[in-house]
Amino acid sequence: MLSPDDLKDRTKRFAVSVMKLVAGGSHSVSGQVIVKQLIRSATSVGANYRSACRARSKADFISKMSIAEEEADETQYWLELLHDSHVLKEKEFEDLYKEASELTAIFTSAGKTARLNASKTSKGGK
Repeated sequence: MLSPDDLKDRTKRFAVSVMKLVAGGSHSVSGQVIVKQLIRSATSVGANYRSACRARSKADFISKMSIAEEEADETQYWLELLHDSHVLKEKEFEDLYKEASELTAIFTSAGKTARLNASKTSKGGK
């Protein structure tokens, strides 16, 4: 099980890996647009997770975890586009896509657990 600090580090490493991958590359105009979207979503994953860690309420935590999940999933989409248009090499794609998939799964699971715990609390359960 990852600690919050471990997951903060993991999401930061993921963002840095994406940034390094696209740094200095010469891309077509459409490739540049996709690369910018990829960087935005990949860096947003960790930023939103960090924000969730500082949530002021259960609802705030759930909301921010949902955003982190959405950003990780969006990152997968941009990676797919770059892969399908042959901008990314297979190995580069596979490594980043796998990590984006795992992060999406982690945030999905954490969000479901938080929603379940919140509904138990609101129904008077412990």
